[in-house]
This record gives sequence, structure tokens and C-alpha cells, in this order.
Amino acid sequence: MPPEISPIREKIAEYKAAGKRLFATSSFQSHSIPLLHIISEIDAAIPVYFLNTGYLFPETVSFADRLRQELGLTVIGLRPLISKTHQLDDEGHLFFASDPEYCCYLNKVQPLELILMQHDVWINGIRADQNANRRIMHEEEPAPHNTIRYHPMLEWNSKTIHEYARDHDLPAHPLEAQGYLSIGCEPCTTKFFEQGNERNARWFGLNKTECGLHTDLVEKPE
Repeated sequence: MPPEISPIREKIAEYKAAGKRLFATSSFQSHSIPLLHIISEIDAAIPVYFLNTGYLFPETVSFADRLRQELGLTVIGLRPLISKTHQLDDEGHLFFASDPEYCCYLNKVQPLELILMQHDVWINGIRADQNANRRIMHEEEPAPHNTIRYHPMLEWNSKTIHEYARDHDLPAHPLEAQGYLSIGCEPCTTKFFEQGNERNARWFGLNKTECGLHTDLVEKPE
């Protein structure tokens, strides 16, 4: 059975009682939906920031709007501070092709850092089973600008995600039926076609497993 959500409800209530300003982020993939559903039932007024990099699949943008309406969420689109015309290397190539790390910084890390400055608690749905970096994280982690990262889904896995979505009749991302199991920006996402972690479909063939949100936006020990 999927885990109980009462500890999540209690933790969010604790933060709010302490006067903390909360926000959440979501990529609006299928495995993101249980957390969004939980937030909608606990407090749909918690803002959910959607990093629209300008490279997303159209299906993702439409799916985010559908979930906003169906779950009554407070979804706020967040766009890069730097236009695509200024995201070019010296040879005129967009950074996603020549420097994907910097591309992720400009389109994800930089805009979200401004949101961290305005809040106290960041609710995000990372899971320990997704990769080695996330496996070493805790339910709460310090983040830049005196904020707290709260990871309510850390001990969930793909099976519990599926069970929760099934039990609550939650929709799946429309591209999942076409073989996409981990969906990010269109230029850096492939269909999942090999055994292993579902995130292998992101940045396939590169020595890269994170976009920077869960590496750069974690407080580094001195």
C-alpha cells in the first residue's frame, strides 16, 4: 500500500504554524502527480512553481495546465531570466548542445534561486531511488538563503507512486504511453529503452544525471 500521507500533512502544518513561507516545484511528469495531489488536499494555496524553460514538450505544458484546473492548484510559471538569443556559445550554438550544465543553470537554477530568496521551505518530490545523489539526502536539507528543502516523497519508490496514482485515479503524462518515462526538456530527453533507472532517458550518453536544482541548490558544508 502507498505510504500514509498524515506525516506530510503534519509536517506542513508544523511549518505553517511556525510562520514559514512554503512553496513547491514540479516538473509535471507522471511520477510528480501524487505529491501534487497531496498538496492540493492539504493546502491548494501553496504555490507550485513550474520551470518552463522554453524547451519543454508542448504536451508537458498542456498537462500542467490540465492538472492546475483539475486539482485546483496554484501553479506559477517560471521562465528564464536570460532570453534564448543570449544563450549562445562563441560559435552560435545554443548551450543545450554545447554546455548542458550551463543551460540548466540559466533555465532552471538561476530563476528558482530568486524564489528561494522569497520563501522559507521548498517542497519537492525527489526520491532516494532515483539516483546516487538523491540517495544520500535526508527528508529535510538546508538550502541556500536560509531555506529548508523538504522531501516528503524521499522514501517512496516507483511502485508506491504507481499505487497512489492508481488508487486516486490520477492521470499520466500523455507522453508516457509513447515510452517516455522521465520527461524533461525536449532536446535532452529520449525514450526509456534500456534496463535501469528511469532517469537514464535524461541527457542520454552524457555524464550528467542532474539539472542542478538538487546539487547547486543544496547548502554546501563549509
